Amino acid sequence: MKNRILALAVTASALSISSLAIAQEKTPPPMKPEATEFYTPVPPKVTPGANNTAPPSDAIVLFDGTSLNGFVSAKEGNGPAEWTIENGELVVTKGKGDIQSKIPFGDAQYHLEWSAPTEIVGEGQGRGNSGFFLMGLYEVQVLDSYESKTYTNGQAGSIYKQHPPLAMALRPAGEWNYYDIIFKAPRFNKDGILTSPATVTLLMNGVLVQNNVILKGPTEYIGIPNYKEHPEKLPIKIQDHGNPVRFRNIWVREL
Repeated sequence: MKNRILALAVTASALSISSLAIAQEKTPPPMKPEATEFYTPVPPKVTPGANNTAPPSDAIVLFDGTSLNGFVSAKEGNGPAEWTIENGELVVTKGKGDIQSKIPFGDAQYHLEWSAPTEIVGEGQGRGNSGFFLMGLYEVQVLDSYESKTYTNGQAGSIYKQHPPLAMALRPAGEWNYYDIIFKAPRFNKDGILTSPATVTLLMNGVLVQNNVILKGPTEYIGIPNYKEHPEKLPIKIQDHGNPVRFRNIWVREL
């Protein structure tokens, strides 16, 4: 009985001390708006292009309709790119091989415009096929899949054989399609082990079709993608798949 009375007394004393401490706590002063306002760092000024597809002031222009100076042959690595320019448009020339940028890129924002041949020849993957390879390894599919049956992770706007597009916002053959791509390159540690996979966001003609998707590794036509260590920056590559796909207005912003 004495122990019980003692326990009750201790509890009452603790409650009393706690109540006293709460009563003695001061109400913090109200926060001012300025406490959550920051003035540094100041974002760098970028002048937008004359329209929403024109390159901004900090863009690296790879193709402006006048020359192939931004590209070399991917086959040789330093030989001239042998595709043709017609009416300010870059045309895939069958048999001349892929082309790649002279400049390597890692994290970047890309803009490109492409048009499948007006004359529809073939079906599925044999119709208006090319590809835009980020770092020369990770393919964003370029294909005339407008009302043409093919596997969904090989349609236009897919991350080839990995992620099908969220929507099919493709325009018919002969019309221009717009790709805006945000790419985050993969990271590897000093031992060559992957620490962060690559990610891609893609808008096709203003429609979100890839939403920060995680890439499983470099593009593979046969087999399962698997990362292998590579440099932080590599050239982009555009594919010669044998079809006269046209490109224009290709520019990059490094991030």
